[in-house]
Amino acid sequence: MLRELKTFIAVTQDGTFAAAGQRIGLTQSAVSAQIRGLEDHLGMPLFDRTGRAAVLNAAGSRILPMAEQILDIFANMSQPESLNDFRGVIKIGAISTFQTGMLPKVLLRLHQNAPALETKLVPGVSFHLLTQVDAGNIDLAIVIKPGFPLPKDLHSETLLNEPFVLIVPKNLDGEDPLTLLRENPFIRYDRTSFGGRMVSHFLRRHRLEPKVVLEIDEIDAIVKMVECGLGVALVPLAGLWLERQASVRVIPLAEMVFNRELVLVMRHANRQSPLHILIGRCLHDVVQDSLALVKSEG
Repeated sequence: MLRELKTFIAVTQDGTFAAAGQRIGLTQSAVSAQIRGLEDHLGMPLFDRTGRAAVLNAAGSRILPMAEQILDIFANMSQPESLNDFRGVIKIGAISTFQTGMLPKVLLRLHQNAPALETKLVPGVSFHLLTQVDAGNIDLAIVIKPGFPLPKDLHSETLLNEPFVLIVPKNLDGEDPLTLLRENPFIRYDRTSFGGRMVSHFLRRHRLEPKVVLEIDEIDAIVKMVECGLGVALVPLAGLWLERQASVRVIPLAEMVFNRELVLVMRHANRQSPLHILIGRCLHDVVQDSLALVKSEG
């Protein structure tokens, strides 16, 4: 019956049997059969079926929080008493700059505390990783906070804020960011990504229409393009290029600065599990250590 309860909750989240099935990997007829089986077992209908939509009726609304509680209890039953006893695989999603930046130190701490745990890293852009967490395909993810509210079933915690800067080739003169953006070819951070949308907002706010020569979503690739002299770019202070001391000039945006916020996202049902708490603690500790190191070097 746990399978039927999971499908029931998916339908309440997506609004139709077809949409729920697409997200959890079932056909519409399979979703219908599971909901029908649950209703037969409980002896009552749970939805008012109007056209294609599936709207909870009074009985369904009463049962929904109990179904969520049952699944939470079952999930907690599988949690070991000791961190040393954690086994199996946990799937962690992360945007590329975090995977190549702080994540290795996070995983080192994690496996020192839970040595039997196996970690699977899932790369992707923020929007894709959010949908994967929401669908239950990965356990948690480190992403850029979107400009829209998260789904109600997701919980987020701020990890750090990364300021955007203007980077230009070493041999390019000038210090005013707006002038440099107006007068030079522009390598654009993919405007469909969360970070790229922030760049678009900055350009609109300052009435800039730079000549775009390339649009790409990889921060380190953008930096390489600037190193080669292809153009200038607005990027966050994050990525391998900081460690290898890239051959570019970094120009702060001063009072015009804007930031991308990195958040840890997981399902609300998992936020109190010992393993998720451990991972969150490792993440926050590594971030704080990195910020303290930067401050001491500054």
